[in-house]
Amino acid sequence: MGIVYVVGAGIEGQEGFSARALSLVRQARVLYGAPRLLELFGDLDVEKVALSGNDDLSQLVKDQPGPVVVLTSGDPLFFSIGRNLLRNLPKDRLEFVPNVSSVQSAFSRIKEPWDDAVFISTEQRTLADIGDRIIANDKAAVLTDARHTPANIADELLRRGFDGYTVYLCENLGTTQERIVKTTVQELPTMQAAELNVLILIKRYDNTTPGDQPTLGIADGEFLTMKKQITPEEVRVVALAKLQLRHDMVLWDIGAGSGSISIEADFLLPHGRIFAVERNIEYIKFLRENLNRFHPRNVRVVEGEAPSCLEDLPDPDRVFIGGSGGNLWELLEAVDGRLPADGRVVLTAMTLDTLVASSDFFGNSGYLVDVTTLNVARTSSNTDYKVFEAHNPVYIIVATKAQD
Repeated sequence: MGIVYVVGAGIEGQEGFSARALSLVRQARVLYGAPRLLELFGDLDVEKVALSGNDDLSQLVKDQPGPVVVLTSGDPLFFSIGRNLLRNLPKDRLEFVPNVSSVQSAFSRIKEPWDDAVFISTEQRTLADIGDRIIANDKAAVLTDARHTPANIADELLRRGFDGYTVYLCENLGTTQERIVKTTVQELPTMQAAELNVLILIKRYDNTTPGDQPTLGIADGEFLTMKKQITPEEVRVVALAKLQLRHDMVLWDIGAGSGSISIEADFLLPHGRIFAVERNIEYIKFLRENLNRFHPRNVRVVEGEAPSCLEDLPDPDRVFIGGSGGNLWELLEAVDGRLPADGRVVLTAMTLDTLVASSDFFGNSGYLVDVTTLNVARTSSNTDYKVFEAHNPVYIIVATKAQD
């Protein structure tokens, strides 16, 4: 069996090929590639096989004696056919000759470094997955498709309250129809995009954005919220400490309210996933505004009534409950059914009723239970005299699930 040479085509036609790449193409017995790539060598007297999206390329070339050349776009090992060939053919039968990718070309056109960007292919991904990857990074390049268009991706970001990006729509790179538009997430849904495009999103950090906040203890006043619908700063810090978060855990924040717990937990879970669950439409508005304000990387809003809205979420390692919506027992049963051994629930309560009910549930379910009462008093800068203003005590219930 002969060597299969997988040669990347740049965006400049034959001029973009290296001398070695051109030599390999001209020596080929069979030349495979998409019709638009084969057209680059229309005057070459060689057998040409046009590929469609349904062809199994590894089967087509497997028994070919060679020399065989496969034309692809850019770098064959960058969201391209190289991965499939490596999965189905021995490595010693393959040789890759990369070219400049469309993503590299796009970043060069907009004059932005790309070594700190994340690259996202929309193939076999949902819009929610694509949104997660964009939000989790400061700079993202998306190779869109007919189903996951730039407009659809923008709609997903807007639905989740994330619009703080500078956006570049880079279309038909290297062709006479090349167009690069600098725009915003808000404007993108109104724009028609060419089928061949690279979408680049770069997160904006304005001077007014509280991006330099400490990892714990963001002042309550930094959050947009309805009156008293926030876990106070001191309670928040203790609750996060009690959660004992590790870098890659899954956290459910149930009754997320303003999102303060989710936002601060994001600093502690750089590789984790946080699901901010909230049912109240008014609270969700503030929650989304705060997410857009603080730029957390790993927070997804889940709108709905718990526990029913939890069914499609991944199992949690940790659960924070700031509000149960009157369904405390049902909610705790659902959490118990999903939480692994040694998983932990932290619940804040303002009333003895909630304290007693939750303690009873966890005690009857074999959890290790610890309760802390937090009494906070603060001075106010709005008075002539420094006097302490006491806040209602808060009960912090920590329940750790026992080993089976």
